[in-house]
Amino acid sequence: MAEVTLALIKELREKTGAGVMDAKRALDESNGDLKRAAEIIREKGILAAAKRSERETRQGVVEAYIHAGGRIGVLVELNCETDFVANTDDFRKLARDVAMQVAAMNPAVIGPEDRTPDLEGTDAEVCLLAQPFIRDSSRAIGDLVKDVIAKTGENVRVSRFTRFELGR
Repeated sequence: MAEVTLALIKELREKTGAGVMDAKRALDESNGDLKRAAEIIREKGILAAAKRSERETRQGVVEAYIHAGGRIGVLVELNCETDFVANTDDFRKLARDVAMQVAAMNPAVIGPEDRTPDLEGTDAEVCLLAQPFIRDSSRAIGDLVKDVIAKTGENVRVSRFTRFELGR
């Protein structure tokens, strides 16, 4: 078993945003493998996100994003449980990333459960949460939301969005 050092714990915490004890447990479980420990923390975050999915979200932000020299504009409502979380850097960054995603990819609905029978295309084409993130195509927007849920310990959801484009 590899020795889990403070430097290794610190590096994992900076990478994942996990707490000290969570980082130590993940490193112990992965025998000091930083990459596997990050996966363990992410998996535990996904499980925690599922447990929180029914919690009420009445706080949050409305993020505005203007793209292409003012030709495309987006408004996104991102909600969480408390105003404390709504003011964190991670939550604000998520709101900005989601708004940029909507501007770039023009999804029709938030999630697969919002699809109507007449909506053509795959989930990855028309559902915001299923779309690959424009800055890292190995991750979906839904994964980014789950990461923030895991970091903040609160339920987070994209409530609605609107995209405006000149001439359309």
